[in-house]
Amino acid sequence: MSRRLLLMFTLTGSFLLATGIAQADHDTAIYLAAGPALDNTETNARDKSGTTLTPEEQKETKTDIRITAHIRKAVVKNKWLSLDAKNAKIITRNGVVTLRGPVANAAESAKLQKIATQTRGVMQVDNQLDNKAP
Repeated sequence: MSRRLLLMFTLTGSFLLATGIAQADHDTAIYLAAGPALDNTETNARDKSGTTLTPEEQKETKTDIRITAHIRKAVVKNKWLSLDAKNAKIITRNGVVTLRGPVANAAESAKLQKIATQTRGVMQVDNQLDNKAP
């Protein structure tokens, strides 16, 4: 009888502990999602409009893939660029590179554009980067 009671108590305690952890994670997620700094509604609406390129529209030609990979490698290697700049979207279609996403400032935007422009095979760069600071 006492073994059964101990087992029941242990299982109940484990369940309550797991439920408490899950609730804490849920509450944290709600708190984080509610912050105004995470609001990217305008960007999402722009992307849904169909007028801007998204990474899914990357061409699958060997040349376009090589161009995108070369630019990404150069951007990631650059120790002066912010994490936002290193995560910018790079989309190549028929030699035309589109850069999208947030960067810290205009200097970073110019640096990404320069890296893309200097990449062999790039015919044009469409810089749609968003500067966080003027």
